[in-house]
Amino acid sequence: MTGRLPPLSRDVGDEIGRIGAVDVLVGIPSFNNERTIGHVVRAVVAGLARHFPDAKAVLVNSDGGSTDRTREIVERTEVGNLAEILVDAVPSGSTAKIVTPYQGIPGKGSAFRTIFRIAAELRAKACCVLDSDLRSITPEWIELLLEPVVRHGYEFVAPLYARHRYDGTITNTIVYPLTRALYGKRIRQPIGGDFGFSGDLAAHFLEFEDWEGAVAQFGIDIFMTTTALAEGRRVAQSFLGAKIHDPKDPGSDLSPMMVQVVSTLFSLMERHERAWRGISGSEPVPVFGFPYAVGLEPVPVKLDRLLAQYRQAAHDLPPIWESFLSPTSLAAIREAAHAPAVALGDEAWVRIIAESAAGFHRKALPPSTLIRSLVPLYLGKVATFVAETEAGSAEEAEARLGELALAYERGKSTFETLWGSAP
Repeated sequence: MTGRLPPLSRDVGDEIGRIGAVDVLVGIPSFNNERTIGHVVRAVVAGLARHFPDAKAVLVNSDGGSTDRTREIVERTEVGNLAEILVDAVPSGSTAKIVTPYQGIPGKGSAFRTIFRIAAELRAKACCVLDSDLRSITPEWIELLLEPVVRHGYEFVAPLYARHRYDGTITNTIVYPLTRALYGKRIRQPIGGDFGFSGDLAAHFLEFEDWEGAVAQFGIDIFMTTTALAEGRRVAQSFLGAKIHDPKDPGSDLSPMMVQVVSTLFSLMERHERAWRGISGSEPVPVFGFPYAVGLEPVPVKLDRLLAQYRQAAHDLPPIWESFLSPTSLAAIREAAHAPAVALGDEAWVRIIAESAAGFHRKALPPSTLIRSLVPLYLGKVATFVAETEAGSAEEAEARLGELALAYERGKSTFETLWGSAP
């Protein structure tokens, strides 16, 4: 299992030997998160004490070479007086800490790989991972991510957040509806960042061969979710309330993230073709926790900027798009660009994504070139969604995304036909 893995440091190896084995493990990847990571650590320790009082637990901070005080804060953070926090008796269990730099190319996936490795070495029964920039995490998140694994036999738990309608636009327009259509399960936040999973699944993630590619970076979340779905693992979601972190304007430069996420998504279509072919429609996934309305921080969107980037690309990029998009799709792109307000419809958008996936499969262009050329088209779809929903309610915006997801499901046969025709 560990033949191709980079060695752990002697200090970490010694700490693993001292700990022996654990019931639960919580992993936190980090890079220069001194402002927020102390709060995350306190929430983790309090959550373990409250909800898993008799469990032998370990917190693993897998750090990407922070130059601020991130690692020092993790090592020194104390939760405070547990007797006061928990009201009743202090639990018998305790939480050990392992703080270590990870090895491999810089990225979230490399950090997770180290967490998976330590989980396997400690024979952890249940694990969860949490973003280090969270400001909304509470101790209950630990229960919600681990309890389905520990007490109900689920193998993978995805987060379900209340998010502002313009937060997570790559998820909303591509990753969620495509994953739902491909694998037939409605996991709303497949790249949410905070997950629960069994120790067995953590060890299985380690067996992946290509830790030098996009999975080592932002591709890790969709890799985990897709692996669980494609292999028929028992999956669930847990409602965590609001995810308050550092949201990004959809018009800012998200191209590196989009390239890594979408290239991983398309690569996994190749890897798991047998799993997604023949699936039609979708079904809901069990939800733990109690969904409720949450006040959310607004996400600013510069609509004029989105429109300008889309229209400029519609003028400049057709020679690139012609390598993998059909005349029908190119005509839809031109028509949307000349409309008073960009209106890239659902059917046209789904066909663009299907043709892009098939173009990726047949290597019509270098993968990063192909997906980077999709960025302005994605911005056009976001601009369409903003124009459609900015005057409505959050519930109406979510219903609109549900309509888009159904369009992906109706277009599933197009994915299969185009994919099958690729040489």
